[in-house]
Amino acid sequence: MNRTYLLGLLIFILVFAGLLTLQAPVAALALPPLAYLLAAVWRGPEAAQLQVVRTLSAERIQTGDEVTITLTVRNTGPALEEVLFEDQIPAGLEIIDGSILHLAEFPAGGTITWSYRVRGRRGYFAFKRIRVTIREHFGLVSSERELPTDGQLFILPPVLRLRRVAIQPRRTRIFSGTIPAHTGGSGVEFFDVREYQPGDSPRWINWKLTARHPQSVYANQFEQERSADVGILLDGRHRTNDFGRRSIFEHSVLAAAALADSLLNSGNRVGLLFYGKQVNWTMPGYGRMQSERILQALARLEPGDVQSFDGLYIPRHLFPFRSQLVLVSALAPDDYELLAALRLSGYPLLIISPDPVSFELSGLEDVAAHQQAGRIIRLQRQLLLRRLRGAGIQVVDWDVSQPFEVVAKRELERRLVLPRGELR
Repeated sequence: MNRTYLLGLLIFILVFAGLLTLQAPVAALALPPLAYLLAAVWRGPEAAQLQVVRTLSAERIQTGDEVTITLTVRNTGPALEEVLFEDQIPAGLEIIDGSILHLAEFPAGGTITWSYRVRGRRGYFAFKRIRVTIREHFGLVSSERELPTDGQLFILPPVLRLRRVAIQPRRTRIFSGTIPAHTGGSGVEFFDVREYQPGDSPRWINWKLTARHPQSVYANQFEQERSADVGILLDGRHRTNDFGRRSIFEHSVLAAAALADSLLNSGNRVGLLFYGKQVNWTMPGYGRMQSERILQALARLEPGDVQSFDGLYIPRHLFPFRSQLVLVSALAPDDYELLAALRLSGYPLLIISPDPVSFELSGLEDVAAHQQAGRIIRLQRQLLLRRLRGAGIQVVDWDVSQPFEVVAKRELERRLVLPRGELR
């Protein structure tokens, strides 16, 4: 209960008791607390004029790193006898050292600075305000206000460095890259033989074929390597990611970050589509700036409540037919129809699927009922993956107990050999 209210109640009781008993000494007992209350009101805090500046040692860190937050407050108004500062930090951050609270006497024109260190989970955190409580020394009269501040912190997912992600989209761009274009020209891999033309390097001459056909000179032709359009689709549905108090979504984010980094480093044009509670696009782009945009987008994402992929739309002006799509999803049994239709519409599709069965079983008690249920669900999942592969979709089944870079090296680095008719 408020101390001022209690003191006022005590004064009222003493005065009322003195009047009721007609005893002046009893009423006189109310004078000391009344004088105390009047002094507190007279010395009460004046209108504060404070300016707050927040600085962060870094605005972009990786998961597990620490950041130092420094607050500097300047008093441009009258002196304040007692001020309590309390920083309002977003949920998801953990204080490692120092405190968000700071109590001090604040002279006119003075400056107060204090720091603390935090770390947190993947996410975007905005620092918007600091709470200030001003009191006089008697502790009876106080005022509270919130001061606006600026500051933001991106805690990005870790980026695994993959040496290569072997994709073979049916459509490539005109820029040089690492994707086989199925077209003769300058390159590394042998593609075809044609007649020697002026300007060809003498090193390209096929001497064996020329010796068999002396009427002409033949030169080797190599397969051009170009960049491609790649769309990374990240599944953020609750039904495929959340299992009680545990979520497989962080593994999906880890895989999406690694794939985006590897594909961008290979010179491809990469965009990100998050399909969760809302559809969230990161427009396609190239290079390090695009990598930073995708990482910041991944830092903000949380699973949503969409129940199915119904209505999934790939903008064709961003990703024309035959562009490569990479879906990162634990998959649901009723996803087959839409994914098969997406493949038949002309999009090569690669699915990275964190295994939800092994993930959920690892968090359950090892009893016969759980193991039996796990075998049944695993059979259903294997049937789904087999149907997807039968539809011409490349599927990587990832047991998340294994590091993703190990699975990627085994499943994604080797070049996929397709029949000649599948290339175009």
